[in-house]
Amino acid sequence: MQRRDHRLSLNGLGFHVTEWGEPDAWPVLMLHGIRGYAETFAGVAAALQPGVRVIAFDQRGRGETDWDPRHDYYTDAYVADAEALVAQLGLQRFDLLGHSMGGINAIVYAARHPQRLRRLVIEDAGPGAFEASDGATRIRKELATTPTTFANWDEAAAFMRALRPTVTEEARQQRLRNMLKPLEGGGFTWRYDHAGIVATRLNPDPARKVDLAMHVEQLRCETLVVRGGRSDYLQPAMVAHMQALNPRIAAVEIPDAGHYIHDDQPALFAEAVTAFLKRPDGAASDPIRP
Repeated sequence: MQRRDHRLSLNGLGFHVTEWGEPDAWPVLMLHGIRGYAETFAGVAAALQPGVRVIAFDQRGRGETDWDPRHDYYTDAYVADAEALVAQLGLQRFDLLGHSMGGINAIVYAARHPQRLRRLVIEDAGPGAFEASDGATRIRKELATTPTTFANWDEAAAFMRALRPTVTEEARQQRLRNMLKPLEGGGFTWRYDHAGIVATRLNPDPARKVDLAMHVEQLRCETLVVRGGRSDYLQPAMVAHMQALNPRIAAVEIPDAGHYIHDDQPALFAEAVTAFLKRPDGAASDPIRP
C-alpha cells in the first residue's frame, strides 16, 4: 500500500497530511477525534485497498500539525480547515468519515457541501452525545485530570492502559507513539495542545455551539452511523433520533466495542465501512452487518 506524508498551509497553520493508496483512486477523507491523529486510520485505510485514496490529517493542535495560538478549537474552525484542505487538494467529489469530534465536523461539513459528498460514515457521534451522554462526562473528566507530563514511557503506558483498558496493547502503543513527545530534560509530554483543547472543551463559548440535529436533517448523501455496542457516548436512542430526522441514514452496531470502535474491533469496523463505501453506485441498500 502506497503511503505519502506531506504538509499543507491551511488558515495560517501548518498541517500534517497522510495519504494511503493510489493518488488517482477514489478519495475518502477521514477526520479523527478530540485527542486523535491521522495515523489512527491506518488499519481501515489498508482494509479499503485497492481502489481507494485515503486522506487523513492531524487536525489543528494535534500530532504534527501546528497548535493554534488563539486556542480556536471549535467546530467551525475544524470545518474551515477541512474546506481549505479539500480546495488545496482539488477534491471535487469524495467520501467522508469522522470519529467522535471528527464525526461532528464531518456532519457539519456534509450539510454545508452536499454537492461534494457521495457517502458519509459517522463513527460514534451524533446529536446529544457531545453534551449529555455518560461518555461526554467521562471525556470531560479525563481532560481535566490528565497529567501533562510523564517521567518515562512505562508511566505513560500505565496511564493509557488505565484510560483505555478494552483496546489492544498494540493500539495503546500506537496512541502513545503518536500522542507523546520527549522533553529536553527527560520524560514525555503530550504532542497535542492539551491546555488549549481542555480550555475549549471545558469552558466553551456558548455562541459557538453547534445545532447538530439541524445539520443531520440537512444531510443529502447516503450516510452510515456506526455505533459501538457498549459505547457510553452515542446511545441507541440517539441513533434512532438521527434516523427519524433523516431517512438517508443507515446504522450498524458493532458488538463488544466502545466509543473507539476502530481500536476495539478493527476488523469488524473495517468490514462495515468497506461494505458501505465499496457498494456499487445505484445498488440496493442492503442491511450492513458487522
